[in-house]
Amino acid sequence: MCIIADMTLASPPSRSPNPDDLLVLLAVARTGRFTAAADSLRLNHTTVARRITALEKALDGRVLSRTVGGWELTELGKRAFDAAENVEASVAVLNGAAGQPGHLSGVVRMSATDGFSAYIAAPAVVALQRTHPNLRVEIVTVTRRALQHRSGLDIEVVVGEPQVHRAEAVRLGHYRLGMYASRAYLAEKGTPGSVAELTQHPLVYFVDSMLLVDDLDAPRRLVPSMRASLSSTNVFVHVEATRAGAGIGFLPCFMADQHPDLVRLLPAQFNEQLQYWMVLRPESLHQPAVATLVAALRHQVDSFRQALHGRPSPV
Repeated sequence: MCIIADMTLASPPSRSPNPDDLLVLLAVARTGRFTAAADSLRLNHTTVARRITALEKALDGRVLSRTVGGWELTELGKRAFDAAENVEASVAVLNGAAGQPGHLSGVVRMSATDGFSAYIAAPAVVALQRTHPNLRVEIVTVTRRALQHRSGLDIEVVVGEPQVHRAEAVRLGHYRLGMYASRAYLAEKGTPGSVAELTQHPLVYFVDSMLLVDDLDAPRRLVPSMRASLSSTNVFVHVEATRAGAGIGFLPCFMADQHPDLVRLLPAQFNEQLQYWMVLRPESLHQPAVATLVAALRHQVDSFRQALHGRPSPV
């Protein structure tokens, strides 16, 4: 992409927009914020605002509208966005980038749960960067519902089917959770052989008052009498606390099964199945880097599917 010069716009409005102004619109639409667009273009916030104003004068209309979560394209802005993509593609061809192995560049920002980020997203990104070393990916780990205003995020991965507005939701697949305890804990406290015996043990799980995803409330629903032992908003803490003997953890099978010192308990009674969904802003879908990462994430989910479902428990 060409470097946009910071110069005063002294000429009168024109019906032919400046291609650099279109590229600024592209960055604002993809990030949802002037500041994030300025960072990606290596400009300052004032220059970005001035470029958008110049573009609106040239097109004689608003290209962006302000929302609670940032900026969104108007109908005129969507047409300008399509034109801007053509400009970007043409610049890439002139720079000799199109069709070359390392042509994807820039920053893709995504959010996902702790487990998905570590076991799905991280390997997918590393594999992708072998072909596209100039691509950067920022991952925010969080367990929550899909945002209604997702400015600054290109991809969200959430648990449970999301209810979203002005976004695309794609089901990635499902994973299973089960009750686990460490071998040392069971040797000391005994192995529960029924649900009634299980309830006599403490539970390691999410902080109930801070749980933002309804689909993750299975222990409260299945064994409401289990008292909390150690609670955390981070699933890696659940795993390590269970391994350390804090109690019985309700854990994702694909994480717990990695540790031979953990034993799965009562799999017939506790075999919760949850779904991973991916949410994308419409503008992000037009970005080659985002589209490529989406494909890589889906491929990694497919490759990891057996582990997501959990390994068979011994009879």
